Amino acid sequence: FTFDKINIYADYNFQDANSDLQSIEHKDYTIYYSDRLRYNPDALTDAIFLEKDSVYRDIDRLRTYRQITNLNTFKYPNIEFIEDSTQTRLSSNIYLAPRPKYSLGLDFDITHSNIQQLGIGFSTSLITRNIFAGAETLAISAGGSFGLLSDDTSSENFFSEIRGDVNLTIPRMWFPLFNAKRIVPAYMLPQTRITIGTSFQKNIGLDKQTLNTVLGYTWTPSQELKNTFELLNIQFVRNVNPDRFFNVYGSTYNRLDDIADDFDSFDDTVNYPELAPFFETSTTNPDPRLIIPEGTTGFTESVLSGSIVPVTSDIYRDVSRIEERRDRLTENNLIFASNYTWTKNSRSNINDNDFYQLRLRLESAGNLLSGLANFITFEEDDNNNLRVFGVPFSQYVKTEVDYIKYWDLSGSNVMAFRSFFGIAVPYGNSNSVPFVRSYFAGGSNDNRGWFPYSLGPGSTQAINDFNEANFKIALNLEYRFPIVGDIKGALFADAGNIWNVWDNVDDPEAVFEGFESLDELALGTGFGLRYDFSYFVFRLDTGFKTYNPANEPSRRWFTEYNFANAVFQIGINYPF
Repeated sequence: FTFDKINIYADYNFQDANSDLQSIEHKDYTIYYSDRLRYNPDALTDAIFLEKDSVYRDIDRLRTYRQITNLNTFKYPNIEFIEDSTQTRLSSNIYLAPRPKYSLGLDFDITHSNIQQLGIGFSTSLITRNIFAGAETLAISAGGSFGLLSDDTSSENFFSEIRGDVNLTIPRMWFPLFNAKRIVPAYMLPQTRITIGTSFQKNIGLDKQTLNTVLGYTWTPSQELKNTFELLNIQFVRNVNPDRFFNVYGSTYNRLDDIADDFDSFDDTVNYPELAPFFETSTTNPDPRLIIPEGTTGFTESVLSGSIVPVTSDIYRDVSRIEERRDRLTENNLIFASNYTWTKNSRSNINDNDFYQLRLRLESAGNLLSGLANFITFEEDDNNNLRVFGVPFSQYVKTEVDYIKYWDLSGSNVMAFRSFFGIAVPYGNSNSVPFVRSYFAGGSNDNRGWFPYSLGPGSTQAINDFNEANFKIALNLEYRFPIVGDIKGALFADAGNIWNVWDNVDDPEAVFEGFESLDELALGTGFGLRYDFSYFVFRLDTGFKTYNPANEPSRRWFTEYNFANAVFQIGINYPF
């Protein structure tokens, strides 16, 4: 069959099919509409792969279904084919029923944790479809949370967070001054995403203020392949209250205060009277603690400047590492990055449990600003790092490999495997990777024998509140089986860790030294229960630290399996 006539019915209402319609001719298509045409004709015809005088191909029909759905403006299309009397020519009627112009979403929740005595959260979103008559979708969202603190990290007991985002999705490649249609054809479901978002915190951590901007593109050459390219991924992070660092990171404060114990006794404050103002004044407390922030800052500067004698090399090294971490986690960040992600997924549908997925990702940050420095004079800080708007910009390269494999063992029994390798290497204007782009280990979707941020780096004893590094290995194996009805079970083994490599961390226990460091791969094992609500899966996992590299070599293997030593993790949906 060859096509004779192709009709597009925009804004089609099946309940009013016999109403009077108007029509226009556009690119060998006839577009019917009532009242007025609300869509740019190109937005409609570019989504149709059936062409006049062309031979019918089923792939063109499938591509038409996919692209119309990808517009996110119409419901699932109805395509009708009519043979003529010669049985050699086809007419096609494509009925497009619009989705609602506006969609409003509201969400509300109440939380409680060891930090938040009571928290109330809310969010709202407004989606506007076909906003510029080209099937574009504009989503505006806003939200926040507020409540009472349950700890003493702030002099106030009230916290709040406000956030907002604007996201514009264009169902084609959009690039200023350039026609990208020639590079990515319409059948690859091209999309352009432009996002601007911001958030403000008060009495939460260091009170971060963030601004994010993304210009990204996605295209899908086939059902298995997907490409994502973010030409611009800009993130600015400002810490409003860096002086609260030791209030927030209590473990780091305790380490510094333990070091200061050697200088806080009566005899030592007599020997070093200049240190006395750094400690709390108390006649009853035999162990006065460093005052935050005056005492922590003063003691650190005294050690690093050499004004305290005698200071051992170990004390100097430990205080220097604490100061490097404080400086890194309190500094403002300007990340000007680009990234590309390639994904291949052989899964045919949501019920397919015999498939694999491979995801490769490459990100580079700071190169554009570094190049502009050859033509524009940027100011420098005390470390000779270039600054933009008063903030040193981050420069690094980051790459990740993520592989997932499912085996269908019949009877709803599934074996699932995941491997992840990621590394981020700072260079040029940076000697470390920003905290927001580093790796952590532990948690309900990682190594379930440890809580988030509590594993690693390397064989260190998780000495910080939020342990992170720039190199990560993760291996997960899980056997899933039905129990009764919608209740399912799982047995799992999670291996992995994080390390520092090629950055400014010199702790030998935290640095990856090649194959010899692989004996620091932590192993968490356990079992889990899951309840399938159809739309999502509620998950409760119980993990044990079967092999803990932070312990002495003779004590790394764990044998005391009981609930007193268990780590309980709650998650939504499967971990991988």
